[in-house]
Amino acid sequence: MKNLSQRLSAFIAVLTLLAFSGIAAPTTAQAQQVNPTEQSVTEEQLFNTLKDEEAVSGRVSIPDKQAAGLIKPGNKSWAGTHNGLVRTLTIVAILGAVIGLALFYMIRGRIRIDGKFSGMRILRFSAIERFAHWLMSGSFVVLALTGLNLVFGRIIILPWLGEGAFSTLTHWGKVSHNYVGWAFMLGLALAFVFWVAHNIPEKLDVEWLKQGGGLFKKGVHPPAKKFNAGQKIIFWSTMAGGAILSLTGLLLLFPGVQILGLGAEQADWHFYQLVHGLVAAGLTFIIIAHIYIGSIGMEGAFDAMGKGDVDLNWAKEHHSLWVDEVQANQIEKITPAKGTQPAE
Repeated sequence: MKNLSQRLSAFIAVLTLLAFSGIAAPTTAQAQQVNPTEQSVTEEQLFNTLKDEEAVSGRVSIPDKQAAGLIKPGNKSWAGTHNGLVRTLTIVAILGAVIGLALFYMIRGRIRIDGKFSGMRILRFSAIERFAHWLMSGSFVVLALTGLNLVFGRIIILPWLGEGAFSTLTHWGKVSHNYVGWAFMLGLALAFVFWVAHNIPEKLDVEWLKQGGGLFKKGVHPPAKKFNAGQKIIFWSTMAGGAILSLTGLLLLFPGVQILGLGAEQADWHFYQLVHGLVAAGLTFIIIAHIYIGSIGMEGAFDAMGKGDVDLNWAKEHHSLWVDEVQANQIEKITPAKGTQPAE
């Protein structure tokens, strides 16, 4: 009986020891883990604990489970590329265009017509064509400015406006960017329909390019149709760049949705955003040059999109073959300017 009592006591002691061991073990293991809910845990500890392919995630009730992602160290490499490469190339594009055009203006000056204004006007673009142009160009300016804020806002605008005003500006800029993008796509589509037939490359364009379009030497006016080679380059650059911006913009605007068979994973979004930023930088360079030529760079050029008609002598110098076509087929498009007399 005594032996039985001793054995029972030993058995109870063993069970008690195992119980305490089971309680203490999880506590020791837990002390070695990083708990993201603890206030004492820093972001640096989380990054050091997680591997590149791992992430800290929460819980969501919506179908898109990727929205639960909170922290993923692997995104740091994408952020560095985006902030470094896109920011650098955007600076190069904008400053390169501005400095280059300023030097060109200082050396060449404003490109003026060789003769006098004739006092006769020729219709160059209809009202619907100008609507498409201004819809596309006006929306692009809004998209460019709001996009530049995302790239440079934190280092340029934030210190100047402060956190509150900058937050409000960026919020409404993002909203504008998302909605104005639809206007840009509509303008792009209209411009393509209206002008694609006039922008088919041909042998005539090679000669125009050889002579530099007459931009660098006074008195040189290579023949051109409705659009010269320089304008065709701008047209196709805008169409190609605009199509890429539209497609990548849609993929970013609707994450998780496949468009034209393109992927909808998070890794793909990083690539689309990088392409979006790089193409936007290149197209901005081209548009700045286009704005210069269409305004202060060339005398009489703004009338084409500002009023719709241009002086006949200006048209003969820059688009002589197109004037011949109009005079042969649609003579009613050439009219005297209001309040002027034709020059002899």
